[in-house]
Amino acid sequence: MAKIDLIAKGFKAIGSTPRLAVFLELVKAGKTGLSVGEIQEQLDIPLSTLAHHLRFLENAELIHQEKKGRSIFTYANFHQAELLASYVLKECCRNEKQTPKRKTA
Repeated sequence: MAKIDLIAKGFKAIGSTPRLAVFLELVKAGKTGLSVGEIQEQLDIPLSTLAHHLRFLENAELIHQEKKGRSIFTYANFHQAELLASYVLKECCRNEKQTPKRKTA
């Protein structure tokens, strides 16, 4: 997959309020991540709906999951999040025209 396609997929994944909320909770949790049950409790999202959002985020490589015992833990992919932010920011002001220097009186 081309880099721009993966970036677009990432923005599409966080382009809905519930998925953005899930992703932000995982970012706030840091490297310890959250169990699916903890995400569900914190955001009050039905389990089936949460599962759909988690699949969407995982397909965009924004999260990854690990099974630990009987629980599934979910972690933000900080590298991918950084790629999304840096992709947009590196374009900042690229086409901005130089403004001519103003004469001072």
